[in-house]
Amino acid sequence: MMPDSKKFIENLSGAGKCIGVLTSGGDAQGMNAAVRAVVRMGIYVGAKVYFIHEGYQGMVDGGDNIKEASWESVSSMLQVGGTVIGSARCKDFRTHEGRLRAALNLVQRGITNLCVIGGDGSLTGANLFREEWSGLLDELVQSGQISEEAALTHSALHIVGMVGSIDNDFCGTDMTIGTDSALHRIIEVVDAIMTTAQSHQRTFVLEVMGRHCGYLALVSALACGADWVLIPEMPPKDGWEEQMCHKLSENRADKKRLNIIIVAEGAIDQNNKSITTELIKDLVVRCLGFDTRVTILGHVQRGGTPSAFDRILASRMGVEAVLALLEASPGTPACVVSLCGNQAVRLPLMECVQMTQEVQKAMDEKRFEEAVKLRGRSFENNLNTYKLLSHRKMDAEHPHSSFNVAVLNVGAPAAGMNAAVRSAIRVGITEGHTMFAVNDGFEGFSKGQIKEIKWGDVGGWTGQGGSLLGTKRTLPAKHTDKIAEQMKIHNINALLVIGGFETCDRIKQSASGTKRRVFIIETMGGYCGYLATVGGLAAGADAAYIYEEPFDIRDLQSNVEHLTEKMKTSIQRGLVLRNENCSENYTTDFIYQLYSEEGKGVFDCRKNVLGHMQQGGAPSPFDRNFGTKIAAKAMQWISKKLKEFYREGRVFANSEDSACLLGMRRRALVFQPVVQLKDETDFVHRIPKEQWWLRLRPLMKILAKYKTSYDVSDSGQLEHIVRLRAKDISAI
Repeated sequence: MMPDSKKFIENLSGAGKCIGVLTSGGDAQGMNAAVRAVVRMGIYVGAKVYFIHEGYQGMVDGGDNIKEASWESVSSMLQVGGTVIGSARCKDFRTHEGRLRAALNLVQRGITNLCVIGGDGSLTGANLFREEWSGLLDELVQSGQISEEAALTHSALHIVGMVGSIDNDFCGTDMTIGTDSALHRIIEVVDAIMTTAQSHQRTFVLEVMGRHCGYLALVSALACGADWVLIPEMPPKDGWEEQMCHKLSENRADKKRLNIIIVAEGAIDQNNKSITTELIKDLVVRCLGFDTRVTILGHVQRGGTPSAFDRILASRMGVEAVLALLEASPGTPACVVSLCGNQAVRLPLMECVQMTQEVQKAMDEKRFEEAVKLRGRSFENNLNTYKLLSHRKMDAEHPHSSFNVAVLNVGAPAAGMNAAVRSAIRVGITEGHTMFAVNDGFEGFSKGQIKEIKWGDVGGWTGQGGSLLGTKRTLPAKHTDKIAEQMKIHNINALLVIGGFETCDRIKQSASGTKRRVFIIETMGGYCGYLATVGGLAAGADAAYIYEEPFDIRDLQSNVEHLTEKMKTSIQRGLVLRNENCSENYTTDFIYQLYSEEGKGVFDCRKNVLGHMQQGGAPSPFDRNFGTKIAAKAMQWISKKLKEFYREGRVFANSEDSACLLGMRRRALVFQPVVQLKDETDFVHRIPKEQWWLRLRPLMKILAKYKTSYDVSDSGQLEHIVRLRAKDISAI
């Protein structure tokens, strides 16, 4: 986009507009973050925002169910699960009379813009309401309940949807609000169960939600390395019972002390017959005699605090929804805000709903492969990765490639590294390579700490934190000759290097239990302010100081004054984040002392340096899944390049694309030659020269009540789901 065509939030006005926000259908973690973002963004641009309590039922009943929201009314709701404005199934709204009452209640309050957070049923109802709107107003005029002038003033109803559903069952978006949090609940239970299962050599059969969509079951299976998964989109072929029992028995023979089977509640066989947890338990006990237990997770998957991912996703969607309403014209179709890669996009609501319905139709008609494709490339890639990793390939199943591939970790340990190593090793073996593991990074490589690694050696690695291979920050330059010697000794043809250049929620909850307290938190990240920025967005921080955005004493003073003013009204707590290397002089101690001194009589301060606890603990479901898929993709790329570069018994790797970095760019995973990164990288500070996430910083400031400039040039493009899926050829 050309510079002179840029749009900024300060040029958009919501003056005179009234926005209603409601949550409908089943609750999902992150809904409150979306509501908070809609309210604060709406107020920020000058609009009035109304809570519609109890979903469509509240819209039909009116009265105190529809109340104007204030900035302070959404404080402290970011970290709360469920939906604080309530959600209810509403039979009345399905009737014409109910929608007529709802229209009257909205017109009486001047509301002609709706943000609906719910599933496909809730969004379909909203679109029907929009289509009937002019007719409903005509009826209200004829019955004398509203004037013709009121009907003319409120002649168009604008609808923007956000999908809140833990099942991730809506086509057109990579993730729905609540899905990541549900995965956290599932993986917490699975990790706990695995310890007791291992102690007693048990088999556990877990049922997770997903009556019509197997996303939760599939990604959970990837994230915990389950032995078997059953989902509605991929019914097992005839004879699956024998195959499953054979695999369980084979794993026990390899001295694996436990088995995990994950079942979606809607799992079926090829004849559309339900596959239940009890059926599987009886099968395992009868055929193998294994001690087998069943665990049904149920509504625990909907509970608990939302994950950081869901808070950020919902906040971004809420802001984008308000922008969509500001830019809507009478002819603009109802849209839904979706996630594609790392971008928020707008799609026609009914296109997405119709494709979602086509998935179920394909499943009912036993067109299961088509159903998987209709789910989207993200779901399809998850399924293909699971298939690739779940079944060990025997030598007879593939020709041996005679290529030797080594895997090593470098830089600081990061959660998800072990999942990536496991994936790389198993995909490499599947591709026919001999796989080697290098301990302690490049330093260990130079010392000959390298050995062949087999399929079973990486069992159980997915959920382990840190780096089981060991990693050091040592750069390869000082060991080049010795590394080359080791590569020659072991005939290494390719290297997969996993590493890099190298959570504030509980602290804020602590602050919420006290009177007027501000926490100053130092995060890691070197010179990269990503953790401080997205952590601040997820935790509702008042300020986040980073290296990429220089600041001085005047900025610090302004922040203190802003926070003091907020504290004098009704805000009882504050959170300030500081990236560890954001400034040589404005240290965490300096900022703590400044806030403590300037806030005397209004608030007190506490400080916390999170340190290496940020690197510890078990990896999140996202990190496990992302590490698994990105490593599988990397290993397949290596296999392809080895075949391309192999000539006369040797591998010739002298082109620039023989050494690439794999990472996410906007909407796709991209392999970029390392030599091209030279012009894009600040090597002194070990960060990219351009950081995509810096575009999120104005959101954090706006939601913290700062007046700021926000470039919304990327917004406003209503895309189409078919074109989007065709374009997004490398989505994860």
